Amino acid sequence: MANAWKRENKHPKLFSLNPLLLLLLISLSLLLLFFLFSSHSRSNPNLSLSIPKPISQKQSSNYPIAPFDCSKSPQAHPVVANIVENIKFPFLFSLSDFGSLPDKPHKNIVRLLKGKAFRKPDISATIQQLLEGKRGENGFVVDVGANVGMASFAAAVMGFKVLAFEPVFENLQRICDGIWFNRVRDLVTVFEAAVSDKIGNITFYKLVGRLDNSAVSATGAKLAFKSNEEVAVQVRTIPLDDLIPDSEPVLLLKIDVQGWEYHVLKGASKLLSRKKGEAPYLIYEEDERLLQASNSSAKEIRDFLQNVGYRHCTMHGTDAHCTKD
Repeated sequence: MANAWKRENKHPKLFSLNPLLLLLLISLSLLLLFFLFSSHSRSNPNLSLSIPKPISQKQSSNYPIAPFDCSKSPQAHPVVANIVENIKFPFLFSLSDFGSLPDKPHKNIVRLLKGKAFRKPDISATIQQLLEGKRGENGFVVDVGANVGMASFAAAVMGFKVLAFEPVFENLQRICDGIWFNRVRDLVTVFEAAVSDKIGNITFYKLVGRLDNSAVSATGAKLAFKSNEEVAVQVRTIPLDDLIPDSEPVLLLKIDVQGWEYHVLKGASKLLSRKKGEAPYLIYEEDERLLQASNSSAKEIRDFLQNVGYRHCTMHGTDAHCTKD
């Protein structure tokens, strides 16, 4: 289960050892974590993951698609987690498989053995900064393109209800790990789906070794990592307007879908057309290369947002932050 590494733990001599001995120590550490977690799970059968209750029992039967059931999802082993560093409201980040991590996985192993926290992604800090002034307000945070849950958990540990959408199964497994680690099963509802402008199915391209860069467009998926192999899979699609009732408040909508943003926004036109004070704060990735790979553009998105009342957008890196005047 989650390791309890402490920041003050130091191992100054560990990495001066023979490389083969170091590899052996790492392997033994991982095996120990695996057996500890497995034995704990067997001795505590009631700690299995379960999906949180949806908005209400009445509304759950009206969902066009059922929430993803974490309790029935096979779990990856070993499962290791640690605190994400330097955020005001900390949460645990799950590493289910060291072998498939995208960027030099041995560096994360070294950080674990040194007792260092995981580096925070910018989106986690951004989400918490935006939501801090809204604590106590009723409303959902909607995370489209949830990946492994860095935005979802940043909001959930603050007490906000989250609807998370993610089509990549391996990422869903890690979200389920995070739901258990962070004890937020009553706050996070997950959907195994790609958000779009219509209900149906679409071909989705998973990048081998870079699942965080998977996309509807094969070209878009490989833009930053051209040497990687992609695998085409069929995933279901759902518009947000078909899933979120008009009566449910939404505080924040975050979209990061590797160039498919325009289609997500079109499928949320009713949600985005809500009047000032009821329309969500909007964050979406505006990367012209990715958008063009999906046959859209930043201008097309801005024109659409103007029509539904979002006339004030500012750029933060490649993310656009938009509100109603």
